[in-house]
Amino acid sequence: MAPNFLMEQKLISEGHSIVAGVDEVGRGPLAGPVTAAAVILDPLNIPNNLNDSKVLSLKKREKLYDELMSSSIFAVVHVSPKKIDKINILQASLLAMVNAVSKLKVVPNHILIDGNKVPEKLADSATAIIKGDAKVLSIAAASIIAKVTRDRLMRDLSVEFPAYGWAKNAGYPTKCHMNAILKYGISPHHRRSFRPIHKILCDENNRRFKSKTN
Repeated sequence: MAPNFLMEQKLISEGHSIVAGVDEVGRGPLAGPVTAAAVILDPLNIPNNLNDSKVLSLKKREKLYDELMSSSIFAVVHVSPKKIDKINILQASLLAMVNAVSKLKVVPNHILIDGNKVPEKLADSATAIIKGDAKVLSIAAASIIAKVTRDRLMRDLSVEFPAYGWAKNAGYPTKCHMNAILKYGISPHHRRSFRPIHKILCDENNRRFKSKTN
């Protein structure tokens, strides 16, 4: 079942004239930022076939992304690996959502957020919806914008660090990516607090310590 605009329509009928959808991508990768998008759809100009970005082909995502660029109000925010390591991935994801909403050119009356947790700073004007990207059009739109933006960023980073295959794996722990980490080491864009990276760093430190004490 495809997402619909019913929740937004209900909120609009209750006086919340401007409704934003928010979603984030990039919690699971070992490298790159976590990215959030906030989107306010124009009720009279919603692109056809909007859906959760995860079920769309690359070609369809890119097409819908272009349509959303010209038909909606949106903002996208990245939170860096260094910040993720400092505050943890959950807090970084919530921070990205808050910052994306704050960068919208129009202040929404209500915010629909994918997931089961509303950021504290948005608590007075937001609703969390589990699997919202598959149920609510505004959240689906946010998922598309966030994913396309992050994937393009990872492709750009892959030009500088081609060995890790980020253009294809977007920083996720594929076999190719893990083998490259073991062969070439940790890049500045890797998340050092994530278990596979943290373990590699600990093993390296242990080897250095043993070599110094022998």
